[in-house]
Amino acid sequence: MSLHEKLTPSAARAVFPPTSRAAFAVNYPETPHILRHELAEDSRLELDALAELASALPESSIEYNRGNLPIGVSGKPGSNGLSIEETIRHIARTDSWAVLKNIEQVPEYRALLMDLLGELRPVIEEKTGAMLTPQGFVFISSPNAVTPYHFDPEHNILLQLTGSKVMTQFPAGDDRFAPDTTHESYHTGGARELAWNDDLVTGGTEFRLSPGDALFVPVMAPHFVRNGPASSISLSITWRSEWSYAEADARAFNARLRSLGFSPKAPDRWPATNRGKAFAQRAIRRIGLASS
Repeated sequence: MSLHEKLTPSAARAVFPPTSRAAFAVNYPETPHILRHELAEDSRLELDALAELASALPESSIEYNRGNLPIGVSGKPGSNGLSIEETIRHIARTDSWAVLKNIEQVPEYRALLMDLLGELRPVIEEKTGAMLTPQGFVFISSPNAVTPYHFDPEHNILLQLTGSKVMTQFPAGDDRFAPDTTHESYHTGGARELAWNDDLVTGGTEFRLSPGDALFVPVMAPHFVRNGPASSISLSITWRSEWSYAEADARAFNARLRSLGFSPKAPDRWPATNRGKAFAQRAIRRIGLASS
């Protein structure tokens, strides 16, 4: 039986109840908050189906490593020595962490992603304009695995499907938790992993997630995750906005200014637009492309 035959999407139904959509409308795009979801027992998100999905995705869309990691790491962690299919099917005992990226490359998973985002699109577009670059990521984690301290450029909702985890989030845009120079490095090609020291922990907020819970993560909000005592499957549905792209381009422009000896002001958080620096960076990029 093929992946397509096994994973035909079920009839559309609301996954986010009205109370969750209302909470999202109040808190989006800057305030982390817990939502509820009803994405239970979807065959596309069972371990065997996810192992098949991993086989269907390009290698660039698969990342996995050992799970017993510290909160802070430098660079990408080492391999667990197994195939991705073995890692997923036996996640309960492989002491691993895996992510399947850009699941929208497979039609059945694109349908899932767009159905979920479609429920929230009116709120998203009222606040931050067109919903850009929808992407989906599935996280499969062994018991007690750690996702080290990092940030991400997307607006993100993490839906917990099986198992439990605790995400500790830190305020987005606060340079105590991610220095401006680290943002600038990331937006000019650097890593997303962040330097950690234990003094930071008092500034974080713990969000405990069980099946049926979902958590909104603002753009570039630093966070780390500790898995619970059972293996876990989570789905991240993400999107970009013109604001998020402008913030990224303003950071890249600041990197240029800093290289010239200036001490640039960090971009402002939403609802500021950061258009001046963003447009300058985009103009430089276009000139560079035109002259190359």
